[in-house]
Amino acid sequence: MPKIDTIKKILIIGSGAIKIGEAGEFDYSGAQAIKAVKEENIEVVLVNPNVATIQTDKKFLGNKAYFIPLTPSHITEIIEKEKPDSILLGFGGQTALNCGTTLAESGVLDEHNVKVVGTSVEAIERADNRDLFRKTMIKAGIPIPRSGKAESVEEALEVAQEIGYPVMIRVAYTLGGQGTGAAQCPEDIKRMVPIGLAHSLIGQVLIEQYVGKWKEIEYEVLRDNDDNCMIVCSMENFDPMGVHTGDSIVIAPSVTVSDKL
Repeated sequence: MPKIDTIKKILIIGSGAIKIGEAGEFDYSGAQAIKAVKEENIEVVLVNPNVATIQTDKKFLGNKAYFIPLTPSHITEIIEKEKPDSILLGFGGQTALNCGTTLAESGVLDEHNVKVVGTSVEAIERADNRDLFRKTMIKAGIPIPRSGKAESVEEALEVAQEIGYPVMIRVAYTLGGQGTGAAQCPEDIKRMVPIGLAHSLIGQVLIEQYVGKWKEIEYEVLRDNDDNCMIVCSMENFDPMGVHTGDSIVIAPSVTVSDKL
């Protein structure tokens, strides 16, 4: 993919503070993003309050770094001061994604002519909004578990009754999967859904057919601006669905599923 010559100064929202329920693996991806951007002689401005990271080390550090909280108001101040022409949102975990979405919806990015490069705001919304993700998969002809969105306990109970227990409660725009879990009965719905709605940025949960114990396969895919795609590898989790992939051994390439499937 050719270099976009209009990009001269880019703002990267970093991995942020390491907190319970939110992992720090985005420190590595952010560090690699800084390295890749600097190799193209593009000025890098990093926002990351965590000094104990690789990306804030002198070996990786961009041209300038701000050790301030990753909030829309703080990042707006940096945009006003530094005047970047572009911003990367996909290298700071859920906090960066939420910040970027808020900045776009509030009009801050348009007001200061800041272009989102890499993962777009639309792609973030399609991935984080459970109902939009469901509709996107259906439109693409990709099979998904039976599901329905809910914005209240009553709606959740109706959807769960239609699908049949057990069901999975998935929370839209949440950090570290907070509020997500499996419900075995209506009482679980009444107990868990209010928590999920409280943790959701948009007050939405998806009630989904439970697929615990199914085989879990992942694919690493690279795609460029011209929609050229390349599958890096397939990966198979040693443990089935229901065990967090971060807590499971992952084997690459897959060993029990054919490449032709």
